[in-house]
Amino acid sequence: MAARLTESTPIQYIKGIGEARAAAFARLGVETAGDLLAFYPRAYEERGKVVSVASALDGELCSVEITVRETSKVKQLRGKLNVFRSTVEDDSCVMEFVFFNMPFMAKALTKGRRFRAYGRMKIGLYGREMVSPKLEPIIENKPLPYYVPIYRISPPLTQKAIYSAVNEVLPLCDNLGELLPESVRIKHNLLPRSEATKLMHRPSDKESLKKARRTLAISEIAVFRIALSGMRSNVRQERAFPMGLKNTGMKHYFEQMPFELTNAQKNAVKEIFADMSQDTPMARLLQGDVGSGKTAVAAAAIYLCVKNGFQACMMAPTEILATQHKKTLDKFLSPFGIKTELLVSGLPAAEKRRVRQGLADGSIDVAVGTHALITDNTDFYNCALAVADEQHRFGVKQRKALLDKSEREGRRAHMLVMSATPIPRSLSLIIFGDLDVSILNELPPGRQKIETKIVNKDDSDKVYSFIRKEIESGGRAYIVCPLIEEGENETDRRAAESYFEELSMGALKGIPMGLLHGKMKPAEKAKVMGEFASGEKQVLVATTVIEVGVDVPEATVMVIENAECFGLSQLHQLRGRIGRGNRRSVCILVRGGGNDDSADRLAIMRDTADGFKVAEADLQKRGPGDFFGERQSGEFSFACASIGDVSLLAETDSIVNDILANRESPEYVAIIKEADAFLERTGDGKTVN
Repeated sequence: MAARLTESTPIQYIKGIGEARAAAFARLGVETAGDLLAFYPRAYEERGKVVSVASALDGELCSVEITVRETSKVKQLRGKLNVFRSTVEDDSCVMEFVFFNMPFMAKALTKGRRFRAYGRMKIGLYGREMVSPKLEPIIENKPLPYYVPIYRISPPLTQKAIYSAVNEVLPLCDNLGELLPESVRIKHNLLPRSEATKLMHRPSDKESLKKARRTLAISEIAVFRIALSGMRSNVRQERAFPMGLKNTGMKHYFEQMPFELTNAQKNAVKEIFADMSQDTPMARLLQGDVGSGKTAVAAAAIYLCVKNGFQACMMAPTEILATQHKKTLDKFLSPFGIKTELLVSGLPAAEKRRVRQGLADGSIDVAVGTHALITDNTDFYNCALAVADEQHRFGVKQRKALLDKSEREGRRAHMLVMSATPIPRSLSLIIFGDLDVSILNELPPGRQKIETKIVNKDDSDKVYSFIRKEIESGGRAYIVCPLIEEGENETDRRAAESYFEELSMGALKGIPMGLLHGKMKPAEKAKVMGEFASGEKQVLVATTVIEVGVDVPEATVMVIENAECFGLSQLHQLRGRIGRGNRRSVCILVRGGGNDDSADRLAIMRDTADGFKVAEADLQKRGPGDFFGERQSGEFSFACASIGDVSLLAETDSIVNDILANRESPEYVAIIKEADAFLERTGDGKTVN
């Protein structure tokens, strides 16, 4: 069967995969034999590094080669729980294997059989033992793999089932075409694609795995960068609605602003206005640190758009952020008769119908919303500017969907995307390679410098005392927890709900407090935030739902429990919720535990206020996957590439520049075609028109 397989063979026709397993593979994004080849392990167990039983340390994850000395009968414990024990040995020591609810192991562990066992060594009062180790029989002249791949699973799939399925498709590697020409592979010391793919699944040693991953990573990044270049090229071939400054009252608008723009804001406005004056669509990123005034710049662009006779829209990832933007835009735009409305899923059905009708007939000038803006039943009359905030939370598809909503008469809206998460240049090349960039690197006058302190959880009484003093002097406080509810094995982390109850009845008793987390209904969130903003509630216990979009100038204290559980960029975003008024503000990072590395990370927060420096440190410490956490769209979540590897990006950059400069060359046909396929999947056309 395997010999007749092709890359396009549906997964259910691979030996050993039935209907249920095919459905499980589909949930993992694997639908064909080719998909399975590209379904690389998420990790590897280094089982070939064997130690003696006597030398293994307590708690060490290790491999030992043993002989079964004797076995016991399966013993029934309470309820349905049973246990099976086996005494094993090597030349150095005797130990025990313990298996719970695995009575079938009694048949495998017969006296005299030899196994390689991989597990965590435990040394107790009764000697050494491993609980449920992974066993591989030792057979003469049949070497065991040094590395054992570990794949992402989805029930009823098991590691064994995936391993067997991958074995069936590995022969297809021999037919894989090369993406990069031989000259590039030789120059950059890369493996053939077929060999690299095989080694990713079945590495022979650490060095071969490293070389395979590097080969595929460079190909991945190159394809993505070429695709981004194609998107940029396609945008420049489209048409937009050009806008002029004449008769818009722009000068009067800036004179009426409650503050003067910083030089960085003025430069950004000039760049944006220059883009919007063209008949090709603007595709620009407005990037700035927390509190640098991005919304004020976006408001000026929206004003220009509306005064030219068009509609504008702004999309945010959460209803809290969308509501905050609506409030801010009203402040800037309503004095000039510009009508802004909110469109989020949490609105009553009748209200959503009213707003959608106003957008369709043109009676509403500006819409601020969430994904509700790109649903099938939302239409615009003549939207000519689309703004997307916290852009890294949206993928290419969402951005395109927003533009598609605005298409009219063969013309598209100008696109401005904003990010309050300072992103290192290396990462920005990957995520925003199709955009021009404006950077806000100044804070508006009046923004207070935030003092950051690190304390241990044993100092909680001092923290509560400080909060009380701040409340008495007119301030307000946020307390952020990493969890909503207490969960198994999470007792060392402060959970928002239980912590709220604990503080309400104890250390902060008598102070009006609110609770905010992502599982609450939109109306509940809005009510709590309104009470905190008005001062009815003076302490807000919350999860990271307050990370962006919350603007309460009276808030002067930010306490972050179990700060070691958060990334640096996330801590910086949370810290940015305070220091918005004219009072001294303090951010307190409470350590609940962690190692020396976590202490070093928190020290960076204490010593650094520059968001870009924080982001660089975060990327170096944690890598790009954790940098964005669950917010990644998946469209730039690479299988092999680590986009925190600056040297790798630089090397790929030279390859990409050469390809783009010589894209008509026959030797680059394969990788251009692969980039085209990526763009087809995102619905954004081709790299070569």
